Amino acid sequence: MRMIMFFLVGLLVHVIFFISIFDIYFTSPLVHGMAPQVSPLPPPASRLLLVVADGLRADSLYKPDANGSTRAPYLRSVMEETGSWGVSHTRVPTESRPGHVALIAGFYEDVSAVAKGWKENPVEFDSVFNESRHTWCWGSPDILPMFAKGASGDHVYTYTYPAEREDFASTDASRLDTWVFDEVKSFLQSARVNSSLMSSLQKDQNVFFLHLLGIDTNGHAHRPMSQEYLENIRLVDSGVKELVSMVEDLFDNDGRTAYVFTSDHGMTNWGSHGAGHPSETLTPLLVWGAGVHTAQRVTEPQKYSDGYLQEWQLEGLRRVDVNQADIAPLMSSLIGVPIPLNSVGVLPLQYLNNSDQFKAESMYSNAIQILEQFKCVLQSVCLSLRLLTESRQAEFINKARVLIQLEEYEEAISLCRSLIGHALEGLSYYHTYDRFFLGCSVVLGFTGWTSYVVLVILKTHASLRRPPTPTDQVSGKTLWWMGVGATLLIGMFLIIQRSPVTYYIYCLLPVPVWYSVLKEFGTLTDLVRSYSSLPLGKCFGYFALVTFGIELLVVSFFYRAMLTVGLAVLSLWPLLSGLYSKAKFRSLSWVLCCLFLATFPMMPVVGREANIHMVTCAGVLSLLISTFYLWLARKRTTLHLTDRYLLIFQMLHVAVCAYVPTSTHSSLQLKQGLPLLNQMISWTTLGSSLFVPLLSSTRLFHRLLSIFLSLTATYLLLSTGSEALFPPVLSWLMFVWINIEQEAMLSQGISGRQELSTLDFSENIDITKIRQLKLDDIRRSYFFVFFIITAFFGTGNIASINSFDPASVYCFLTVFNPFIMGGLMMWKVIIPFIIVMCTFETIQLWKCHHILHHYLVLLSSSLHPSFLQHFFFLVQDYGSWLDIGTSISHYVIVMSMTIFLMLLSLMTHILTSRRVSLWRTRKMHFP
Repeated sequence: MRMIMFFLVGLLVHVIFFISIFDIYFTSPLVHGMAPQVSPLPPPASRLLLVVADGLRADSLYKPDANGSTRAPYLRSVMEETGSWGVSHTRVPTESRPGHVALIAGFYEDVSAVAKGWKENPVEFDSVFNESRHTWCWGSPDILPMFAKGASGDHVYTYTYPAEREDFASTDASRLDTWVFDEVKSFLQSARVNSSLMSSLQKDQNVFFLHLLGIDTNGHAHRPMSQEYLENIRLVDSGVKELVSMVEDLFDNDGRTAYVFTSDHGMTNWGSHGAGHPSETLTPLLVWGAGVHTAQRVTEPQKYSDGYLQEWQLEGLRRVDVNQADIAPLMSSLIGVPIPLNSVGVLPLQYLNNSDQFKAESMYSNAIQILEQFKCVLQSVCLSLRLLTESRQAEFINKARVLIQLEEYEEAISLCRSLIGHALEGLSYYHTYDRFFLGCSVVLGFTGWTSYVVLVILKTHASLRRPPTPTDQVSGKTLWWMGVGATLLIGMFLIIQRSPVTYYIYCLLPVPVWYSVLKEFGTLTDLVRSYSSLPLGKCFGYFALVTFGIELLVVSFFYRAMLTVGLAVLSLWPLLSGLYSKAKFRSLSWVLCCLFLATFPMMPVVGREANIHMVTCAGVLSLLISTFYLWLARKRTTLHLTDRYLLIFQMLHVAVCAYVPTSTHSSLQLKQGLPLLNQMISWTTLGSSLFVPLLSSTRLFHRLLSIFLSLTATYLLLSTGSEALFPPVLSWLMFVWINIEQEAMLSQGISGRQELSTLDFSENIDITKIRQLKLDDIRRSYFFVFFIITAFFGTGNIASINSFDPASVYCFLTVFNPFIMGGLMMWKVIIPFIIVMCTFETIQLWKCHHILHHYLVLLSSSLHPSFLQHFFFLVQDYGSWLDIGTSISHYVIVMSMTIFLMLLSLMTHILTSRRVSLWRTRKMHFP
């Protein structure tokens, strides 16, 4: 019971500090209570047509094909004659929801919205659609509803196709775009015979929004360089051309329609998006029509040094780049609606073809709109920013107003830009104001918990327990009053700061943690007193090696090749420890397995083309390993007939699962869709992956083999290439680790020579016998952490958001569903974890006792706060958005891994030691 309570308290501590990350880094940037701002001058356009080609890369549209001709002749003519163009720079995560929010609402959505699948609104926000008089939307059911839900009143109308049409296995995903164009044409034609609708259309401040998902779907299914993707661009170009003609004809060519064509994000060459590669963050922007500059010819070299102008053959046309959020104030200014209240976009004046007065008034409205957000933030904090005190704000506003009245428009615009810069700097400052304070609380709490775990392990397993003394009772009272005083001081500070309730939990939790640490001060004193009996040289050697190992693992988060270095070093362990002379075959196997596994971190992280033949090879390798083991074990242990049949069935099942990806890939290539039988096999395999091993014998290697076969079958279905070989190679190394660890323990006299094959996971453990902690236990814990990190990064699945290939889940489903697809991909990541954890459970089985095993899991978990402190100080809020996102992601990964290890320990204990009987079996007695 005490052990369970210890685990629960540890789990609670980690969960609380994990949740704190969302208050530190992932808080919503939105504030409320601002007044809408709009230019007092009449706008140049009465209506706006916004077309968003989902997943369209800038180079795919702008770059001529191999013959020198353009893929989008109409849009190219707009760039060269009637409109302005540039590149819209998106931010990480480059996904559809945050991209559309930036385009239409003008702010960069916090990452916590991913918990909603980028579909629903975690918080309500203002948008250009909400500020418009009427907005008509056509497109995907994943995007349109969130803007209708966030709009006040009933003036945003959405028309969507069924979600089932978003099928990566569709014979022609461009039909999604054809559906949109057909619906819009039908809508415009109906307006000619519907006087009520025509009356609404002729009013000002109207928006038409077309969301075109075909390009994105074809990119995922066939890659951006495919013929399907490129032909879809041609279809969109012709559709836009026809649509513009119909709109101009409907409104009698009144010259009051503005057009914006852009994309929410790009796509990598391997058909993914989500990270910060230029192919994902660079999207096209074309603006033409009412109030927009026509094409501007230039003869001088432009300021852009990225080389794209030459590559796209556009050196002679003025290029105007913007941040994605800048498009929202641009659209608002064109049709004369208030800029969305939470927008952080800066109006790109180079696109506007209007008077200097209009530009100055629009810029002034933009500045006041952002300043209003800053004022609302100031109401919730007690400090003020020196650059924007209330007097400085009034000075900026009055001076800008006077300059506009004096017709000094250029100076007014420059002043407004300066005010916007200060306001955005202030918003960023106050948005991150509590970050360092909360981060220090997290590090302090984790350091305290790590210290407490180490002290408890030493007290329980290092002969350092002693009866309490009167001095301990006195110090205990002193500590209690010190804890009360610290609680009161922290509480008063948080009250003065008007902090939210969650801050009290994050900041006060370290108090009881450190109280518990200081209560165990006697244990540390005893350890110091017993230093003379410790092998100091060996202790310092282990300390140096573990410190070096931790640094190696930290570096491996940034450079996966360091895992290869680590595995190469680990391969020398039998030689350095003297085990090679006692177990040559096992030592040689260890060296070879480490070197084989070391090749995987050297493989490309992303950009791999599907290689289904490798999946088949992985299946064959798994069957060979299983057959070889059964052949070796045939004389050592006796298997019941039902257990033998179960293993044979699992091997046949692996063979089937090795064939299913090949069959599915072939069917999709022929555009015949996902075969129903393959889908049924895949989901059945997934559903039974953790249940089937419970039917097998609990004999050590029989149960491990059953777990391996069950998990490998699922992994094969989720693989598209060489990563399918990772579980078999990892499992073989884990098998060798189990055997060589027994040799290490035998050399220390810890275990009797009991055959591993005769051990049973379900054997009762005598918990009254507590084995003392050895230095080798620290080494085993480090090995465990190293293999966990290798399992995590070994195949490149987590190195970047865009390294996930949607093709990995095509055996299960092809219709877009972010929750199910994300869940399947995460299960693929977890499978190697389970293999490593089952191995660690096995190593602690023989005369090591489960109580010490659980403590060693905690000891292994306690190494993670060492990573945590590294990554906390490596988190950055400057540089590229990819660097910022990567640093935060690493921090979250390490924190969540600690929680995950404790939960996984409990799960693998059940998976290895429990057995479910579906049929009555004859009782067998093993020698």
